[in-house]
Amino acid sequence: MTTSEYLQQQLEKALSGQPWYGDSIYTILDKVTFESAYERVGDAHTIIEIIMHMVSWTEEVIDRLNEKPASLPVSGNWPHPGDPDEEKWKMWIDDLKLVNVNLIKTIRDFAEDKWEEPVIDEREDEPVTTYQETVLGFIQHQIYHAGQIAILLRIING
Repeated sequence: MTTSEYLQQQLEKALSGQPWYGDSIYTILDKVTFESAYERVGDAHTIIEIIMHMVSWTEEVIDRLNEKPASLPVSGNWPHPGDPDEEKWKMWIDDLKLVNVNLIKTIRDFAEDKWEEPVIDEREDEPVTTYQETVLGFIQHQIYHAGQIAILLRIING
């Protein structure tokens, strides 16, 4: 199995497969209602804020794989969702799925001999990471936030 195939498989498993740790990201999101997406629990981020953060970082990883210098996401680290809006909520879920389709295509098309090369990063004091480490770290990042969403849902739904 190539590195591209492995990374694609791991991402697809986390998004919509049957990961060993529990529900996939999309299975968790299927349980989120519009109302619960905007409900704030204490000082925690809302579910919609987490979704927007996940979209932003997916876009940033695509940029890095397209050899743009590493930075914070263009749309921001924690974009503000604005006022509750059911259509916007549906749009953000669709955007998350679409950007992941684009990331999977980018991973699939990435040159196999480049996975161990360092990501272009001109920022000072940032650790050097390879393209492979970036994608694996990204998958872990998305799983972490899916866990946050699952916990928020339990609190919100009682």
